[in-house]
Amino acid sequence: MAHKKAGGSSRNGRDSQSKRLGVKCFGGEVVPAGSIIIRQRGTQVHPGANVGIGKDHTLFAKVTGTVEFGQKGPQKNRTVNVIPA
Repeated sequence: MAHKKAGGSSRNGRDSQSKRLGVKCFGGEVVPAGSIIIRQRGTQVHPGANVGIGKDHTLFAKVTGTVEFGQKGPQKNRTVNVIPA
């Protein structure tokens, strides 16, 4: 029978917090001005009409309106627009 407790607990516990990335408002949703549409790392989705981009590439609505996803340009870049209400 072992006389010592199982060790190794001091080597654990270094997992990072999840960053909650992804789409927060989907196509067809009505959003108020300033609300976050997408949190992302890099520009996977580009800002379109009435959409701003933060320093961490977060896309947000500049005006109150309806969210619309689409493609633009020769590379078919994914974009998001807000159509004013």
